[in-house]
Amino acid sequence: MAAAQDGNGGAYRRLLGDVTPWLDRYFTRRLPMADVDDAVQETLLAIHRRRHSFDPSQPFGPWLAAIARRKWIDQLRLIERRPDQPLPENVSVADHEGGVTAMSVLTSLLRELRPAQSLAIELVKLRGFSIAEASRETGQSPSAVKVNIHRGLARITALIEKNDHVA
Repeated sequence: MAAAQDGNGGAYRRLLGDVTPWLDRYFTRRLPMADVDDAVQETLLAIHRRRHSFDPSQPFGPWLAAIARRKWIDQLRLIERRPDQPLPENVSVADHEGGVTAMSVLTSLLRELRPAQSLAIELVKLRGFSIAEASRETGQSPSAVKVNIHRGLARITALIEKNDHVA
């Protein structure tokens, strides 16, 4: 990935070729077969879009796994929206139960925020956009994106603390 970031097209093609079989195995264990190719392609596109965010001083595997996990969750959401195609019983999700639960809780917390705050947090903190990219995507100024993230995270913290005292 470091060579690809330096503009080595051959290294980049090899990298994508090397990660594709791993992604195929990853999604085959977690999704219906009809959705595996889409998830692999979406992940490859995400790698391409986010390649600048990879830090060469860090291991590549966890960075790749984080992107794959996000795309897996996105694919599960798409499947959930298709009521005519129920999720098969044999899809393995036990190893990510905690992550899925956390994402569900986070989604409900984000719904408690103002839309601009929720969107800024989702783009920057969950999808890995830069402040400038989030600014372009939302039409908010970079300062507004930062303020919305800060205020949104403060509101989430307050909601969590409030619920901890209730429980």
